[in-house]
Amino acid sequence: MRTESLRELYINELKDLYNAETQIVKALPKMAKASSDSELREAFEEHLRQTSEQVSRLEQIFETLEEKPTGKKCQGMEGLVKEAGATMREEYEDSVMDAALIAAAQRVEHYEIAGYGTVREFARLLGEQQHVSLLEETLEEEKQADQKLTQLANEINSKAREVETSEREETNHSNGGTHGSRSKSGKSSSRRAA
Repeated sequence: MRTESLRELYINELKDLYNAETQIVKALPKMAKASSDSELREAFEEHLRQTSEQVSRLEQIFETLEEKPTGKKCQGMEGLVKEAGATMREEYEDSVMDAALIAAAQRVEHYEIAGYGTVREFARLLGEQQHVSLLEETLEEEKQADQKLTQLANEINSKAREVETSEREETNHSNGGTHGSRSKSGKSSSRRAA
């Protein structure tokens, strides 16, 4: 079916975001469970609460538009969620897994920031001021979540680097100082279920 107007495109993009958010609601508990860092786990749990509120805001917008929020699959988010699931099935050392989870989560946040920025602008052009306010609130939450992940990454990535340095030193020591060899040990055998 051909999309004839900006309003139709706006509704279509909102449906895409709605589906994306419902996928995230299912993925975040798994990501929290896979986290070994308590602050990262709390950040995922907090964002799950926010995401539920964001879904409610989208439902308010659909109500004012007299439209149903369903009917569209967000393939972009589906791909990002699948990638995150594949990451959680890897056998990384705990801090390395946490670093990988942050990378996956930030891809999701950047996708959402782009989507919400777009629909907010469409709402502004269409004169939907109430929608602009609701979408702006969500957009700010997504930006704050991304900033929180960046802050956590600073510490977690350093821990992951320390593990690598420690493994390299152990390998060099056990090989009589031979350079260039890398240990594949140190992987956590008790990987969390994805």
